[in-house]
Amino acid sequence: MADEVNRLWRVDCTHPKVGIHALGYLADTTERAAEEFFPGYARAFTEIGKERGWPPTTRAQFDALRGPKGALLVGDAATVVDKILTVSEDLGGISRMSFQMSVAALPHARALHAIEILGTEVIPLLQKKLGEKPASRVA
Repeated sequence: MADEVNRLWRVDCTHPKVGIHALGYLADTTERAAEEFFPGYARAFTEIGKERGWPPTTRAQFDALRGPKGALLVGDAATVVDKILTVSEDLGGISRMSFQMSVAALPHARALHAIEILGTEVIPLLQKKLGEKPASRVA
């Protein structure tokens, strides 16, 4: 299959670059992140569920999704970094990640603080754990 894709698209698919998109939120503590993110997340997914025939979103579902193998990246910097590294390892390495917080309709100040944690704690911690030098600019 990779040979056929290589031939047709003239790209090397033997070492694909994997990117992931994740819903998430950062706060100073994992407990605070969960408490702040859940209300808006539940409201949004309950509304989506009405259109699709799903039951309302529960806190138990949310907590399972933010667990070690769940899809949500919600927590403090260390928790989120550990989960990113686990996902990367499970997928054979990731090269890009998008991090969406808007689903929870957070107040602006909280969203800004989460972005600050992402830039000042998460990225440096990821670089340290991966043995990478800090980038001189963001691409």
